[in-house]
This record gives sequence, structure tokens and C-alpha cells, in this order.
Amino acid sequence: MSNKGSGKFFGGLMLGATIGALTGLLVAPRTGKQTRQLLKKSADALPELAEDLSTSVQIQADRISSSALRNWDDTLVRLKEALAAGIDASFREANAIRQRDQDFDSDTMNQQLDN
Repeated sequence: MSNKGSGKFFGGLMLGATIGALTGLLVAPRTGKQTRQLLKKSADALPELAEDLSTSVQIQADRISSSALRNWDDTLVRLKEALAAGIDASFREANAIRQRDQDFDSDTMNQQLDN
């Protein structure tokens, strides 16, 4: 199960369990007093359930954050390599153009001297 999927799964599991418990309490053949007591116990458990869900979400967020940071670092390394290659290619091209200009100037000067 992926990191993203597990966070959604646990959140859905917690929500489904809560809804199922409440539905079961409401349709169960109990007296009103018994049902209210069960509802109170369930309501008392909600803060702990919310804390567990919050912890799970925080863990997933930390995992996603560190994964995004690793991906960013990899992208930054590739970008630096690409920039270095571009700069190197630009210098080589500039040198080639200078060499052609020098060759052209030499040829032009030689032609003028021959005339």
C-alpha cells in the first residue's frame, strides 16, 4: 500500500467505524437509557479517535514531505548538470565561431595580399 493510500485508508477506516458504531447503537434493541449510555461512551472515545487520526495524518504528511524534498533535490542536481552542459556547449560554440572568424580574416587578408 502506498503512503498516500494508507493515510486515506486509515482515515476512511476510522470514519466508517464511527458511523457504523453510531448506526448500530441507534438501531439496536436497547432502552433509551442504555442507548444514551453507549452514545456517551462513544462520544468520550471520540477525542482519542481524533488524536489517533491526527497522528496518522501527520505521519503521512511527514513521509510525503520528505519524499517531495528528495525529489526536489534530485531535480536540482539534474538542473545544475544541464546548466553546466549548456554553458560548456556555449563556450565550445563561441570558440568555434571565433576560429571561423580568424580563418575568414586570414583568408581575406591573404586574398587582398595576392591581388
